[in-house]
Order: sequence, then structure tokens, then C-alpha cells
Amino acid sequence: MDGHVTPAVVSEIQDGVAMLWLARPERGNAMSAEMVGAIEASLDDAIGAGARMIVLRAQGRNFCTGLDLADLGTITDGELALRIIRIELLLQRIHGLPVTTMAVASGRVFGAGADLFAACDLRVALPGTSFAFPGPAFGLVLGTGRLAGLVGDAAARRLLLAGAAVEAERAQALGLVTDIIEAAAVDGAVTAARAAAKRLDAATVAALHGRTRRVDDDADLAALARSVARPGLVARVAAYRAAMQRK
Repeated sequence: MDGHVTPAVVSEIQDGVAMLWLARPERGNAMSAEMVGAIEASLDDAIGAGARMIVLRAQGRNFCTGLDLADLGTITDGELALRIIRIELLLQRIHGLPVTTMAVASGRVFGAGADLFAACDLRVALPGTSFAFPGPAFGLVLGTGRLAGLVGDAAARRLLLAGAAVEAERAQALGLVTDIIEAAAVDGAVTAARAAAKRLDAATVAALHGRTRRVDDDADLAALARSVARPGLVARVAAYRAAMQRK
């Protein structure tokens, strides 16, 4: 087994499976610029090592609670916009990888974390997991095409406009979650998925991903860029966070 450790992601590659652990549990595995770079590097390692499947998991209680806003008081609109655009580019890469991708989520899966989950082929949730897409509350248009591709246009609009959390069972009924399993069954689910993933070579998986995607990556990126280019991005995020803290 090869091990690769970064400050934000722990990656293990064994028997054709790259297990990527989001490793910032003290921050709810919120997506910092460091974590985005660490995921990108781990994907490079996995593809370079010939992995046939990539599994995203998380240390701690929560899969990913969205953007890391620890530096919101010092960051500029432009810096925050660039961080969000890099997240979208990462999500597009994961969605189009020439391997099977799987996310195993627990706890809170919010914002950019929910978009990360939605970018994967197999989307497994443990009981008690909840999902929310609050970005529109501060003017952010992130991952909308991928979400609509999973749950349909009307359901995606409802989720995005409401911004409220939905439990795993509702998310499965919508098509966001593919399976709900107990924690003890995760290893078995990964093993079964690995056996299926190893049936197909990279070229075939890439072709299948290409032909079964109904997402216009460039249009999604343009919509995101327009949303983050509006003046006052940091102020909008700060106002949203303050409102949530008062609840």
C-alpha cells in the first residue's frame, strides 16, 4: 500500500482503489484553498498510479460543511471568487474522470461539500446525513447543472431556492443519493463497487461519462463567474453567515 499525506487530505491507494480522506475534521472538513489543492494532487497521484476507482470519505463527523470561511475578515472579493472558481474546476474534473468515483458521506454535507458529493458517480450516505445548497442565499451559482442532471430541473430549483437541509431519505428519493447504508457496510460497498469498476478500462469509462453527461461545463463556469463577479461577494457571505449564527 502506498500512502500520501497532505495537511488537508490523506490518500491511500490499494488494489486499484484510491481512498481520499478529507482530513480537516476540526473545521468540519470545510473546503479551504489548501484542501482544494490537496484533492487535486491526490487525484493526480491516483490516476498516475493506475487507480480504477476513487472514493471520497471524511474524517470526523461531517463529510464537508462547505466553504472554509476562517479568513473571511481578511480576504478580498477577488481572492474569494478565485477560490470558488477553483472549486468548480475541481468538481468538473471529478465529474469527468476516466474512473469510477464514489462519495461516502455522513453528518452535514453543505454547499461546496454537497456539490463535491454530487460530482461523483456513486453517492452513498450514512443514516442521519443531511444535504443543503445554501449558495444562492449569498448570490452564488455553483454546480447547478450537475445537480439538475441528477434530480431534474424542477427539483434542483426547489433545493436551490429553499436552501434548507434535506435528510438522506429525501435526497435518495430525489436522486441525489444512490444508496443509504450503515457504517459497518461501507467496506463491503466499496469492495462491490471496485469489482464493477475493474471491468472497464479508462477509455471506456471516459467515453461513457462523456455520453451520459448533460452538463455544459463552460456554461456552468460562466454562470458561476458572473455570480462571483458581482461586487460585494465577501459582504454577502458575511451577512449570510451572521444570519445563520443568529438562528
